[in-house]
Amino acid sequence: MMPSLILGIESSCDETAAAVVRDGHEILSSVVHTQIEEHRLYGGVVPEIAGRSHLRHILPVIDEALEEANCDLDSIDGIAVTNRPGLIGSLLVGVSAAKGIAFTRGLPLVGVNHIEAHIYSATMETRDPLFPCLALVVSGGHTSLYIARSPLEIERIAGTLDDAAGEAFDKVAHMIGLPYPGGPSVSELALEGDPKAIRFPRYRPKDGKPGFSFSGLKTAVLYYLRGQDALAPTPPPEEIPDRADVAASFEAAVCDNLTVPALQAAREHGLERILVAGGVACNRRLREVMRLRAEEAGISTYFPAPAYCTDNAAMIAGLGWELLRAGERADLGMDASAR
Repeated sequence: MMPSLILGIESSCDETAAAVVRDGHEILSSVVHTQIEEHRLYGGVVPEIAGRSHLRHILPVIDEALEEANCDLDSIDGIAVTNRPGLIGSLLVGVSAAKGIAFTRGLPLVGVNHIEAHIYSATMETRDPLFPCLALVVSGGHTSLYIARSPLEIERIAGTLDDAAGEAFDKVAHMIGLPYPGGPSVSELALEGDPKAIRFPRYRPKDGKPGFSFSGLKTAVLYYLRGQDALAPTPPPEEIPDRADVAASFEAAVCDNLTVPALQAAREHGLERILVAGGVACNRRLREVMRLRAEEAGISTYFPAPAYCTDNAAMIAGLGWELLRAGERADLGMDASAR
């Protein structure tokens, strides 16, 4: 029998998530337990804290997802779980839970690539034919371009040389005294600022090929705040009079650094659609700029709803359904991989 109702489990970083999805698109439930408060004190994700939090919450989150979907494990046709890439300790919690359920219930199991699931998330709320397309995955840990010929045929063509875009948001937020996570904090303050006030640098690869780098931009913000003195301390937030302009100008530079390579790659490969996914895809300015510039170039853009941009298990269940339908199966020896 072809699997229909899939339980998805996600624990690759700092979100413990479970979801029930029918036929790859109909989201019956999506439950996410976030660890933001547990990591905020440290300004970023602490792997040991993340793993222990997953251990405490994985089973209650699965139970809640089943209850929200008004079903039980007897109704489930298959289990999909993130097994790569991510924090190894976090991944192992989800993989162990998924293997335990699959074994005790005799259910087919499949491991899902977290990045490919982000790409799939942009397809779940539409029935438009989206493939082939260019996919931009942009988050705290990843900033890469892919050619997606189908949900299961995905080729990476470019990536960041250093920081991911989301990581740069976190670091700049810290510089100007904003709380973790940096993306929402910077975006909120940017609403009060002028994105043209400060001309921060835009990365352009010397070979002319699409690509990303955010370390130079991050350093430019640091030097702007320190008055070009590398040894000077970063001023406290109350002594940065143009803090909103810094946030807005930095955000504008990040959006330029993302949209220009994506549109260049789409044109070079003759692709008429761009999917944008990952946590940074929630950013208001990125959505506006990408849609406007793509429309001018005759290219359609697709973003998941904000709830499905950040890490979630609905995208894992959705892509898991595609994999199971294609005959993919994992045995109980399946392991997690950080890469």
